[in-house]
Amino acid sequence: MNEISKESTQDDLYSKKVIEMLTVANEYCLFIEKAEDFTSEEIFRYMQKILPLIYLKASLLPEIPVSDESAAEHFVTEEQWENLFNTLSVKFGENDIYYFIDLLEKSHSDPVRASIAENLTDLYQDMKDFVLLYQKPVRIAQECAVRDCKILFETRYGYRIVNAQQAIHYLLYSSADAGNFIDLD
Repeated sequence: MNEISKESTQDDLYSKKVIEMLTVANEYCLFIEKAEDFTSEEIFRYMQKILPLIYLKASLLPEIPVSDESAAEHFVTEEQWENLFNTLSVKFGENDIYYFIDLLEKSHSDPVRASIAENLTDLYQDMKDFVLLYQKPVRIAQECAVRDCKILFETRYGYRIVNAQQAIHYLLYSSADAGNFIDLD
């Protein structure tokens, strides 16, 4: 790699776009780690605001070439994932399950059953791994963090955000005509 390319990659690695994504991802993780302290309505209202931010900031991430694939790491354990999922699932109760049409499937007519708790927990795993890997004081780890975050947005959590956002919007506003919200707690 020539000197200009290295400098450009380093500039991208510490760019405003990456730092803003890191900030939003960290805020999401800090909130979701304290989910048990909030009502389901408070969680849904927070998600209504932060999920579009995560989607926007992830869509703006630069392409970062990775010089060493071995620096990629994952930090969220299966046990942590299960604990968070169970907390959210219990908190959301009957409002957790929703259906959507999966455009990635060959048949676009069969609704797919999904869980808001699962979507938010999967997002947490991707965001927490991104934040912790980027915080390592090694450039190669930071390259992997940004690259993985961008790829996972394009292939996994971007879809989950869009689907969960629709379900959350429905829960918050489907009874707005009557002046009420769905009983979330």
